[in-house]
Order: sequence, then structure tokens, then C-alpha cells
Amino acid sequence: MRATEIRLKRAEKILEVSFDDGASFRLPAEYLRVESPSAEVQGHSPEQRQLVAGAAGVGISRLEPVGNYAVRIVFDDGHDTGLFSWSYLHELGREQAIRWKRYIDAMAKAGLSRQ
Repeated sequence: MRATEIRLKRAEKILEVSFDDGASFRLPAEYLRVESPSAEVQGHSPEQRQLVAGAAGVGISRLEPVGNYAVRIVFDDGHDTGLFSWSYLHELGREQAIRWKRYIDAMAKAGLSRQ
């Protein structure tokens, strides 16, 4: 799976990604930030996963290509670790509704705010 086009819509805080299988997704910066594949967010096991509070206003400063397989997303809150592979971005697009609901529910349960 390969990304065929990536567009950063800074004003909208959206990353548009199209793939060679015909799929395309509009991924909000906040969603990408809270689903970052970095160890800082994901931990080293599911039990270590961290909730990212206060990310509602986060944007994307820049994108850095990594070979032919991934992109590093530099967020305007300073987070820049974790490589978003094409397959992970595709997965995030396919599972956006499920993952977003899980995040919102976990935030509410923990008494945390997106603001």
C-alpha cells in the first residue's frame, strides 16, 4: 500500500491522503496527534498507552517524508516523534469513527478535556 497524494490543509488542520487502492481520507490533526504511533503515546504495551488531553487546537507544522514508506508529522505543540507509515495512515482512515469514539469515551471516563 502506498500513498499517492498527501495534502496538508493547514487552515483546516486536516491531512488529506489518497492511496493506490483508490481510498482517500481526511484526517484531522487532533486525531493524528492522539493516535501518534510514537512510544510517547502508544507506550510499549497497550497498558502503557497514554491519553493526549488538550489537543483540540493542535495543528500540523510540517511533513517530512521518510523513504518511500512513511511520513513524520511535526505538530505545532512540539510533538514530532513517531513515523506514520502508509499502512498506518490507511488504517487510521479506515478506523477513524471507531478510534475517535474510543478516544472520546476514554477521555470522558478519565475526566480529561480535549481543550
